[in-house]
Amino acid sequence: MTTATAVTAASTGNAGARVLRVLLTQRIALLAVLIVAVVITFFVQDAGGYLTAPYDFDYMSASLINAVPLAMLGLAELLVILSGRGGIDLSVGAIVSLAGMIFGFAYGEWGWPLWAAIVLTALFGALLGAVNGFLVSYIGFPALIATLATYYAYKSLAIVINNQEPISTPPIQKLFSISESVELPLFGQYVPDVPLGIFTFLLPTVVAVWLLLARTTYGRRLYAIGTNDVAARWSGLPVRDTRFKAYVYAGVLSGLVAVVTVGQFASARPDAGVSGNGMALPAITIAVLGGVAITGGIGRVSGVVLATLLIVWLNAGILLAFVGNEGSQYQLLALGAVLVFAALLNGLTNRRYGGTA
Repeated sequence: MTTATAVTAASTGNAGARVLRVLLTQRIALLAVLIVAVVITFFVQDAGGYLTAPYDFDYMSASLINAVPLAMLGLAELLVILSGRGGIDLSVGAIVSLAGMIFGFAYGEWGWPLWAAIVLTALFGALLGAVNGFLVSYIGFPALIATLATYYAYKSLAIVINNQEPISTPPIQKLFSISESVELPLFGQYVPDVPLGIFTFLLPTVVAVWLLLARTTYGRRLYAIGTNDVAARWSGLPVRDTRFKAYVYAGVLSGLVAVVTVGQFASARPDAGVSGNGMALPAITIAVLGGVAITGGIGRVSGVVLATLLIVWLNAGILLAFVGNEGSQYQLLALGAVLVFAALLNGLTNRRYGGTA
């Protein structure tokens, strides 16, 4: 091997190592690459006639309706996982169910104005989240046990509060309009219509959570206690109060998701957030895939949003790859594989580079 060849090989190896380091440490870059890979894969399969329906930009845009509740609950999990000490919330789906029933009563039966019913539902979600936060932060229960217990309690209350019956009064049915797609101003003739919930619920939530974490004292405290709550306590930070508020905020987001699901189903269903595999596990998967360290203290809003897009568009493609409802079964397999992949990736990154950015 000549000197020039050796230098070229070394340069290529160094470049490859740098690319690998960027992909492992910059979760945003990795997720962007994975999203492009997934979309191209299904485009190629569509062109080859292997899918049961077209996988195009219109279909991708329509599938974003599923991104609204998933991303919002992923952000809820981001907040509680950031708080450290094994922070997790298994009850978010049950909160969606119970808060959705409260919204159904307020708006569908009691005749409250829409804005007042939404505020009530968000506050009720905050109350349910406060129960979780109190058990974890002040009583000292492990988050896994505390939120699993409240999951069962909230799920049961959602079922019995209206004798297992959904609320589908005319005002509730009219809310289906929030699930419709709208044309983007100025760009409508160039891009597909986008679900209205993206603008009315998801984008405001993303901005609010980003501001909370990146521009407030509370956000800095949350990262600090998640990284090392002992050091944070010795520094005079209110560790318990900060962790408690994370669960309260997660409850608020879950309450807002309840409103979204009522609109999507045109009905307040007692099983809205817990039917099938529920909403909690996909939300946790999205958070971990988005680069949120399960040990706490590491995680970004942008990672959760991109992870949601990856999961939604992957699931949308899987549905078209199989006949009937067989695709929904493979979605579960894909979700499990993605969770294992994300956990392994986080572990590898922590060992080699000390975490993601």
